[in-house]
Amino acid sequence: MTFIKSYGRAKTVVPVRMFVCSFSSLLLSLLLRRYKVFLLLPIVYISSMLLFMGVDLLPRAKKFDHVAVVQPGSIYRSPQVFEHLWPAMQMQNSSSSSGIMAAWQYPNKGDVWSYCIQQEGHSEGLPMSNGYLIIEANGGLNQQRSSICNAVAVAALLNATLVIPKFHKNSVWKDTSTFGEIYDEEHFVKMLENDVRIVKKLPDDVMENIGNLSNIFHMKIKAWSKPSFYLENILPKLFEKGIIRIAPFANRLSFDNIPSKIQQLRCRTNFEALRFAESIFNMGEVLMKRMIKHSSISNGKYMAVHLRFEEDMVAFSCCTYDGGEEEKKEMEAARERGWRGKFTRPGRVLTPGFYRIDGRCPLTPMEVGMMLRGMGFQNSTPIYIAAGKLYKEDKYMLPLRQMFPHLQTKETLLSEEELAPFKRYSSRLAALDYTVCLNSEVFVTTQGGNFPHFLAGHRRFLNKGHAKTIRPDKRKLALLLDNPTIRWEVFTKHLMAMHRQNDVKGHELRKLSSSIYEYPAPDCMCSQNIKQPNT
Repeated sequence: MTFIKSYGRAKTVVPVRMFVCSFSSLLLSLLLRRYKVFLLLPIVYISSMLLFMGVDLLPRAKKFDHVAVVQPGSIYRSPQVFEHLWPAMQMQNSSSSSGIMAAWQYPNKGDVWSYCIQQEGHSEGLPMSNGYLIIEANGGLNQQRSSICNAVAVAALLNATLVIPKFHKNSVWKDTSTFGEIYDEEHFVKMLENDVRIVKKLPDDVMENIGNLSNIFHMKIKAWSKPSFYLENILPKLFEKGIIRIAPFANRLSFDNIPSKIQQLRCRTNFEALRFAESIFNMGEVLMKRMIKHSSISNGKYMAVHLRFEEDMVAFSCCTYDGGEEEKKEMEAARERGWRGKFTRPGRVLTPGFYRIDGRCPLTPMEVGMMLRGMGFQNSTPIYIAAGKLYKEDKYMLPLRQMFPHLQTKETLLSEEELAPFKRYSSRLAALDYTVCLNSEVFVTTQGGNFPHFLAGHRRFLNKGHAKTIRPDKRKLALLLDNPTIRWEVFTKHLMAMHRQNDVKGHELRKLSSSIYEYPAPDCMCSQNIKQPNT
């Protein structure tokens, strides 16, 4: 075990870099003599890039039981970077232009995509049902959404009657909302009536025969199961039992080897059948109109940022920020509450420095602000923040508000009375955020997950195939934010390149095993080739 005395950079960094560079050159010259060792070239290249960008190859120190134990990776230096870059940001402040209007300017190589699914229906009605399918949708709002779409697809595949899905309440989301309190049940059934039978509950005579729901045959299925598995293993049980229950059901149907009609049915369910319940739909419209009104400087166009810096997200990431011992105790307690024993089992080693340099840490509001300013969005940009209760909000939101004073949330746009019916329900609050984010000119995702994946796909559906979404390269961003003396010109150069990459990749098509909910083209959208003007 190696020990050092402080958190500062080791004085031997420069000699070590010189030694590593010399050693790498020597090693490369030797390895090139044998063709098989070309497999090692990527490792040499990455090491050289890390040295060039100013990342210490020496591990950093972390205090543990009164000694400093060497840890790899990067520590949280963003406050120092912000302090260093803030004067340059202030010089570029503008009250007349937000950059929203020019956010998306790169051509899509002549392909414009449009939604083109035709509802076929059955001239003689649906065939006789093979039985009833009951599923339990687990997770948050959009994981449940995935379960619903997949359940409709499986019901059609098995020619089963789908019972309106039940929602599972878990220890993190703690939401007791039912399907009908989140989505418009009547609209859901009506939109899919020509594709699959859907009932709100089991008929009374069926319930009399089974006696109790616990008597229903329960099946557990592996994630990403293929249609062939359902036809060969589930369908015979459905014939035998008449009713089957599958729980949990998240991600229980693959995205590949799916019949085209079933794939398109998933899209129709997601984009047409799943409409928010009236109370959510109406309040979402109010929120969106007020956000547009607050965005007059950019002709009603605004940016929406999905900020994943809630306590449970920070705790689950096992990353460390600048809260010291207090933060450490709070995060340990939060992990134990939400995932009892998961992070303290024998042999589990947490390496927050590695998580940060690997791009796994949730971005703080300050880091999001620096990223956006580096991409060219100025302080006049109207921004809507989609988030739950942020960890130490007063502390971490202050720098973001400094960089973007025209910032709104559902709490600032709605009165206490308007927000009250939604406050105790995380999924209903998420549905309000979803509505505002869906209709923004720019959507920024900071941590991944089902919420941004579904939004990116839904935005492609609405915007001719372009997601109009910024998904930062968090590994590269971690390197930039690890240098407290980085120059503003260098910082902005890297961030603007990152933004251009997001624009170019906005028209991405679905690749093998990718989610059809995130990439609806080409399975559920048709290409309309157009000529680009001569340049």
